[in-house]
Amino acid sequence: MKEIDSPPDPCPLKSHPRKKKSKADEMNIDEDKDQAMDEDINVLEVVDTAKQESLQAEAEMDPMEGEQTWPTEEEMADAEAALKDKTKKILRKVPKGTSEYQAAWILDNEEEEEESSEDESENDDASMQDEDNLQAREISDEEGDMASIADTNDFETISITGGQKDNYDKVHFDEEEDLEMLNKYREERMNAMFPDEVDTPRDVTARTRFARYRGLKSFRSSPWDPKENLPLDYARIFQFQNFNRTKKKVEKLEIETDVQPGMYITIHIVNVPKSFIDDYNAEKPLVLFGLLQHEQKMSVLHFALKRQQSYAEPIKSKDRLIFQTGYRSFTACPIFSQHTVGDKQKYERFFPIEGVTVASVYAPIVFPPANILVFKELPGGSHVLVATGTLLGANPDRVVVKKVVLSGHPFKIMKRQAVVRYMFFNREDILWFKPIELKTKWGRRGHIKEPLGTHGHMKCIFDGQMKSQDTVLMTLYKRIYPKWTYDVEGSKGLEITPATIGSCTYVEDYME
Repeated sequence: MKEIDSPPDPCPLKSHPRKKKSKADEMNIDEDKDQAMDEDINVLEVVDTAKQESLQAEAEMDPMEGEQTWPTEEEMADAEAALKDKTKKILRKVPKGTSEYQAAWILDNEEEEEESSEDESENDDASMQDEDNLQAREISDEEGDMASIADTNDFETISITGGQKDNYDKVHFDEEEDLEMLNKYREERMNAMFPDEVDTPRDVTARTRFARYRGLKSFRSSPWDPKENLPLDYARIFQFQNFNRTKKKVEKLEIETDVQPGMYITIHIVNVPKSFIDDYNAEKPLVLFGLLQHEQKMSVLHFALKRQQSYAEPIKSKDRLIFQTGYRSFTACPIFSQHTVGDKQKYERFFPIEGVTVASVYAPIVFPPANILVFKELPGGSHVLVATGTLLGANPDRVVVKKVVLSGHPFKIMKRQAVVRYMFFNREDILWFKPIELKTKWGRRGHIKEPLGTHGHMKCIFDGQMKSQDTVLMTLYKRIYPKWTYDVEGSKGLEITPATIGSCTYVEDYME
């Protein structure tokens, strides 16, 4: 924006009485019209270039910024001291054989007594309510039977034509789209039956296939550095040292202006892109919005979303969706993760039907509170509402971790020892993944002792007697980042109407 002028209002809300003019004055009106218009224009504001916020949306990339030097002795000592502060030990009495991870979830005696007393009072109240509900249900069933008998007399049987069944495939069937949707349904079903389990490939070594994965002693308490091995796209975004503090600072800024509501003004804008002029439609109104400080910069936004029950088709992570938040609409391919408390969040391969899920995308910064509507474009060009939610914030340090589980089966069992096969298929992979802890579906924990032969058999030791029907698991983790798929042009065809939105259920009801 360059400046704001206040020319004479051609259609004023309040008309002022004018004096009668002579014929000579009327003849000179046309000659002095342009000069009078220039004199009546009042310049309200001129932009101060020193205070004007830059419209730069992406940060400049520095290839040498990611270079790391060897840490000094002081930095090593500080890191060790900080790690000791985070890992303070707490002594608790637990049953024999309980692991450290399981002990972290055991409550103290005082907390157990408080919870047990609350549960007893809740059970007494629930039993009284169940008796009342049972009596009311019996009365309502009797009334419903009488009403159903009376309603059967109000129906009749009619015949309906079947239509053109010969052209059904041409109108309603698309082979590629149908096959893609079938694969999505199968993947979603397999993910629900065997969550996070993957098959170890035989044509590629496991240490190559899972080179970017690592093992964790505990997903809840094991450390993960949010600044480790960041992608190049993180050099293009902006990050706040404290997002909430910046939000409060921006909201307190007072903008002094002479422009008042109801005034007729002219806004001069420079450096308008040519694409805007080409797509401009004079038949539609042009609406201008003011931006708060930093709202033109790109960052990683996180939205808490609740899926609409009316849309039953599977939505996979990195599927292209349309986001509408406030005055902004754009398309992006989000990644989904669980909405939990902790420094690491588990990656979701599909958008769950129940519960609140977090979607992460690269987008311009928006300060909460801000509601959001999420649409999906159908093959015919129409749009359907798939989720609603609210903005959590802009935080590139939020760690989203993908979990994969490798499975093996006991071949021979000798009390606590077992020979496991089908997890790996060569000796080198077993030696590569030997330090990672093993678990079983029945709760046993163990580790790899040594490989046997050259075809993937390995001897393992567990903390208890193994069962032949048990399954041995190895859990690996990898951090996931969103893809740079932000696009403003893809959302121009979106038209929000009552038919498109339908009945919305906002996520604030589930966040409380």
